[in-house]
Amino acid sequence: MSTDALSDSPLKIGSHTLSSRLLVGTGRYDTMEQMRASLEISGAECVTVAVRRERLYDRTGQNILDFIDSDRYILLPNTAGCYTAADAVRAAKLGREILRTLGNPGADWVKLEVLGDSKTLLPDPAETVAACETLAADGFSVLCYTSDCPVTAQRLKKVGAAAVMPAGSPIGSGAGILNPSNLQIILEYLKEGDEDYPVIIDAGVGTASDVSVAMELGADGVLLNTAIAHAREPVRMAHAMRLAVEAGRHAYLAGRIPRRLYGTASSPSEGVISTRPYGSQAKEVGA
Repeated sequence: MSTDALSDSPLKIGSHTLSSRLLVGTGRYDTMEQMRASLEISGAECVTVAVRRERLYDRTGQNILDFIDSDRYILLPNTAGCYTAADAVRAAKLGREILRTLGNPGADWVKLEVLGDSKTLLPDPAETVAACETLAADGFSVLCYTSDCPVTAQRLKKVGAAAVMPAGSPIGSGAGILNPSNLQIILEYLKEGDEDYPVIIDAGVGTASDVSVAMELGADGVLLNTAIAHAREPVRMAHAMRLAVEAGRHAYLAGRIPRRLYGTASSPSEGVISTRPYGSQAKEVGA
């Protein structure tokens, strides 16, 4: 088979086109050098950065932007840590100004995150919808973090989200894909009559198999951070995540076989010595 037969369409989000379907965060690494090496081996073209001023610098005073090649990566500013629509809109505009200064193409988009609870870090649906509508009207391509609620996902698309990003499980939990049924409903609803509308799984990924499950469900991509940054070997895990996205995507495109209750022989039944069911065979042996 020619490798052309394994080709895939790029991921389109708003005005951006990505060949990698893995989007990665930049927080919680032990060192900036470790972060830079992990980003590189992940193969990601888009990396997300919290735009609150205090997070642009680590505890030693290093600026995170000095360790990210803005000519290589599209930066996706995010509103992590915001609990109201007003704060999220303010953070998004701050991110736009920072990236315009850098000349980075990510200046026109934002990963919207409006939290509703500091313990679970689950999103506030009402504040998220309000912020999404405001930012979309202001010209942003909004990639919108949400729960796995199909109703909220539809509302976000309706008010202008460029992509909806349902959580696999709570942020940083590493619990994986807890409700694949809801994610399948979201994919069905948001892509009905709009097959290319991007749905990206965001949050909760613990390891590479979680990423493959998300992609096999039909997600267009996965965004993750902690699963790499807090792995025992972040660079190795970043490599695993890259392969998992590719494997899951190809498995989705190839189409899995149906699940069956009983076994089905993988070899042809013609020409075998006996095709008697197990019960009959057992009786013969005991005669």
